[in-house]
This record gives sequence, C-alpha cells and structure tokens, in this order.
Amino acid sequence: MLGDTPLLQKSLMLGIIILFILSTIAPITLGYNVKTKNDVLSIEKEKFNRCLYPDYYDCYNASERFNYKHTIYRNPPNHVNFGIKEVSDIGDSFQPLGAPLDSPWPMYCHDLHHTGRSPCDTLNNSGTMKWSFRTNNYSLYGSSVIDTNGIIYLGSGDFFALYPNGTKKWQYEINGRCESCPSLDENGTIYFGTSIGDPNYFYAIYPNGTIKWRYWIGGGTDIKSSPIIGSDGTIFFGCGQSIVALYSNGTLRWQYSTNHLVYSSPAIGDDGTVYCGCHDTYLYALYPNNGTLKWKFSTGDWIRVCPCIAEDGTIYCVSLDNYLYAVNLNGTMKWRTNVGAGTSPTIGHDGTIYAGWDHLYAVNPTDGSIKWIFNPGSSRCIEGGTPCHSSDGFIYLGTRIQEFKGGEIISINSNGTELWRILIANEEVQSAPAIGEDGTVYIGSSSFDAEHGVDFGYLHAFGPLDPHAPTAPTITGQTNGRIKRTYEYTFTSTSPLGNKLYYLIDWGDGVTTDWLGPYSSGEPIMMKHSWSEQGTYTITARAKDTDNLWGPWGTLSVTMPCSYELPIMNFLDLLLERFPHVFPILRYILGQYKTFF
Repeated sequence: MLGDTPLLQKSLMLGIIILFILSTIAPITLGYNVKTKNDVLSIEKEKFNRCLYPDYYDCYNASERFNYKHTIYRNPPNHVNFGIKEVSDIGDSFQPLGAPLDSPWPMYCHDLHHTGRSPCDTLNNSGTMKWSFRTNNYSLYGSSVIDTNGIIYLGSGDFFALYPNGTKKWQYEINGRCESCPSLDENGTIYFGTSIGDPNYFYAIYPNGTIKWRYWIGGGTDIKSSPIIGSDGTIFFGCGQSIVALYSNGTLRWQYSTNHLVYSSPAIGDDGTVYCGCHDTYLYALYPNNGTLKWKFSTGDWIRVCPCIAEDGTIYCVSLDNYLYAVNLNGTMKWRTNVGAGTSPTIGHDGTIYAGWDHLYAVNPTDGSIKWIFNPGSSRCIEGGTPCHSSDGFIYLGTRIQEFKGGEIISINSNGTELWRILIANEEVQSAPAIGEDGTVYIGSSSFDAEHGVDFGYLHAFGPLDPHAPTAPTITGQTNGRIKRTYEYTFTSTSPLGNKLYYLIDWGDGVTTDWLGPYSSGEPIMMKHSWSEQGTYTITARAKDTDNLWGPWGTLSVTMPCSYELPIMNFLDLLLERFPHVFPILRYILGQYKTFF
C-alpha cells in the first residue's frame, strides 16, 4: 500500500489542476448574464447535496450570495426541515401554480401594473378611524394586502394576519424585519421578504400562518422590494443588486444582476415583461421566461421607487433627479416632467398620473403637462405614502412632517382639493394605503414611544363604523373652572350587542387616557383631570367593545378662565371636603363663585 502512495498523490494533484482549469474558464454570471432554468437545475442539485452531506459541504457559507435549498443546514439560524421536493422534481414538466389572487387588494399598488386603482368606492368614508392595531417594537413602513375574506396581512417586526375588525388572527415570527408589502397568490399563499436581518429570507406562508418554504438570501442582503406574482405563478422581487425570479415552490428560476441596489418593486406588462427600477439609475425591462435584458432606460439618478404601467403600455417611473419619466414600450422616452423625487407614480381611473414629493402632481398622460398641484402643507412630503385611488375618484396618501415630527393620512378630490386629513403618527407615514371591498382605507404609520425608548407601528382602518358599534359616550361634569384644580367627569356608552366596553379619552390638552376597561354596557365610569393653562378645551371620548368594534366620538367643551385663587378658597375647599354634608349655603355660594371665575 505504501508503494501506491506517490501514484495516489499524483492522481489527486492532476484532479485538482483539472478542476482549477475548469473553474477559470467557466462562465461567470455578472452584469447582463443570467442563470437560466437548465443551469440552475445543476446548481440546485449541487446545493441540495451540500445540505444532505454537511460533513463535506458548508451549507451556510457567507461567501455564497444565494442558497436555494433549506432542507438541512449545518448551523442555520433556526433548525427547520422545510420539506421541499428535490430540485430534480422540477424538470421541464414543472407547472407553476399561484397566479395573483383576485381580491380587493392582493399586492403593492393593487395590481400587476402598480396603478394603485381600487375597483371599490369610498363614498361613505368620511375619515373616521374604525380601529388601529399596534405592531410589536418596530415601525410599520410596508403596506398591507387584503384577501377575499377581508383578512389583512402586513409585516413589521413580525408578520401579522388581522381579521376585518382589527383583531389578530395570527402572528408569525420572522428573522429580521419586513419593510415592504406582501403579495397574495390565487391559493392564498402570502409572499414577503425581510431586511435588517442576518441572514435575510424570502418567505411563503400559508393562510393559516404556517410556513410553506423560505428562500435564503444571505447575510447583509436586504429585501426592501415588494414581490409581484406573474400570471404563471412566478414570483419577482428585487434583492441586493439583483432582480430575482422564483418558482412557486421556492426554487430559483433566474437571477439578473444589476450594478446597484434594487429597492424598487417590479411591475409586469401585458406581455409579461418585467419592469424594475434600480439605484444604478436604470429602468430595466426583462424577459419573464429567462430574465434576459430586453432594454434598459437611463435616468439622471436613482430609481428607488416602483414603476407603473398605463393601459397603452407606457411605463412611468420617478427618479431622484426629480423627474417623472414616460417610457415607450421600446425603451425610448416619451416625455419627462419635474415633479420632485419621492413617491411611486400611480394612475387614476381617468388615466391621470400622480407623483410628487413636497407636492402631489396630477400629470396629463399625453404630453406630461401638469393638470393641478396639491400642497400638503409646509414642511411635509409624500416620501413613501404612494397615492391610491378609489373607483369614485378619491385619492388617499400618507405624509411625513419633516424632521420626523409626525405623519398624516390625507384624502383628496380628483380636482386636487382636500377632503380631510388626520394626524396618525408622531414620526412619519411611509406606508402606501390599501382599499378594502367595503371602502375601508388601511394605512400604516411609524411612531416613537419616548417612555420606553422604542419605535412602533400602527395599522389604521378608516371608514364607516359598524352599525353594532357602541354609542358615542355622553360626558358630564364641570364645564367652567380654574386651572390646576382637579374636576371629575362621567362617561357613559352602551353596546347594542350588550358587550363590555373600553374607553379612550382625549382631554384636549395633549393628555390621553388609553382604553380603560372593561366596563359593563351602560355603566358610568368616573375620571378626574386638571388643566395647567387657561383656555377652552374639548374632551373627546369613544368606546370600543370586546369584539373590537369602535364607536363614534362624544365631546364636551370646558373652559378654564381663571388662575387666581384666594388663600381662603383653598381653606374652604378643604373644609367642605372634610364635612361634605354641612354648610349647604356656603357650598352653594362657593359653587357660584367658581362658575363665575
């Protein structure tokens, strides 16, 4: 055996040399080169073997940008067997399943063209908050989607499914954070990616909140792009410096490499062409089957936001060079208009293009001329609150008050006049609105809890209140008084269903008492409050029941006109508190004095 050792060594060295030569002449997928289906199958089999034989392969190699199978890891973040079929099962006979779900709002900006157009009207939506749901300790930047049963899905520090009344159906713990909008396929499967994790994943979750599969992206690679689902079930999204296409079973179909980050969500044309913006200043048009380049259109700066597509096939995108571009189907420019760099463009039901930053521009699609400009107010921008459109022409968007001092939802008429606005955050609103079948408008917000030092998010629902919601609370108590003196107020509401109630009270001076209860329907509750400055204040309160049905606001106006107190008045107050059933005449005179002053 010892005599065979030199021969064995020579054979091993020869094998190593051959492998080195083959590796140097093998094609490298960079720039416009694309991994196609046949190439991927062999790569997938190799990676699958790596996971089956961890003693010989390192499945969790950070130098590999993508790891396509998750069956067995050596040292994964979570040891889970995802039960995915072997890659060889795909073959040429693989039939993708799961086209987009036909629901009120199945993806970012509603549809494959990212028009932001809802088929539902919002005529009865006067801006009343139906409910709000607080996520865990992370802001809500992404948007929500809605399935055929009215279930709402959204991502934050975890991923959530909510019933239409705003109560939690389930919560799925994710690795990292979800900062984009999920997508729903025709089977109800929910797709979304994560960012700020190490590593990050792209997830497929069943409607019951259990995992179908997850696709490993790797450490340091964020998914800020919202996925979109083609008519054949292929899932497209941006990731790192790539545009990625996955089969519906979580295996790679193709990957197109760009020259910079891809935060944009792809849009899909009527012929299946995939359009996506990139930080390298280009709008890319890719063939859907193999991911090869059809054309690319150059702008003057990053394309951070998402393109949209008109009915005639014109593609619209906004670049950080402040221009809205209209691009023909062949990749040439039709026109461009300065609108400021900010929101993803969307398309109204009449074909008008909407985009902007510190103003919202309504743009004529034929020549790029400006129809009207809406000013959301000083120090405000529409950074991520992409406009959406109801079937009756109303426009909804979110704002950020600059320097992260608050965020609003605003409703606008199709002529550019404001209907209503509501402050919903103390930091910002970057979430794009979504519209439900009943005309409810859903939008996320981001706030900061100074007491606990954490960021948090809310999903807010605006629309008509449920007819079974509690009544507006009646508020009784002192309507005139003095500052720095405590007064007692009584609040009473009833539930048509006889449910127990919680009360939210806004004292009008920046102080809020948050959801006291539960109390029986019709049971009066008493609360004390004092005001520190002179003025007229409006106490507002509303009730919600144990089914999370929120009722309308009740109000009471109070005036605190006097801040001067004679020393004798303090003594008399203490005397009457000590002997509540004596000195009735003195009590009457003192009451008249306080009312007058």
